[in-house]
Amino acid sequence: MKFVAWVLVNALGIAVAAWLFDGIAFDGATTGQAEIEDKILPLLGVALIFSVVTAFVTPLVKLLSLPLILLTLGLFLFVVNAAMFLFTGWVADRFDIPFTVDGFWTALGASIVITVVTWIVEAVTDTEVRG
Repeated sequence: MKFVAWVLVNALGIAVAAWLFDGIAFDGATTGQAEIEDKILPLLGVALIFSVVTAFVTPLVKLLSLPLILLTLGLFLFVVNAAMFLFTGWVADRFDIPFTVDGFWTALGASIVITVVTWIVEAVTDTEVRG
């Protein structure tokens, strides 16, 4: 149940990031009910991929980049998070999910937005949803 909540919170964060950044997009209608119908399943698919990447790939990448993380006093974690979001976009493309992320800086902004949304949801619900 916790994993499902985590996927839904990630979906919310990705939706907010896609709304804020022009470089993050889901193909389909752009207004009204048709937009929701065209984009809800791809959004949930990307959120599922992002959750799996965050659960399994990110810890390995953090371990391998630990010297850089320590050298930069943790700032390299922003690079790792952005790279994981770009990787999510790449995996989504392999599954033919109509989702695009245009570049590192967009991915960096998205990773920050997703983190902030997660913090807000955890604060409002008084529960931890991360895996």
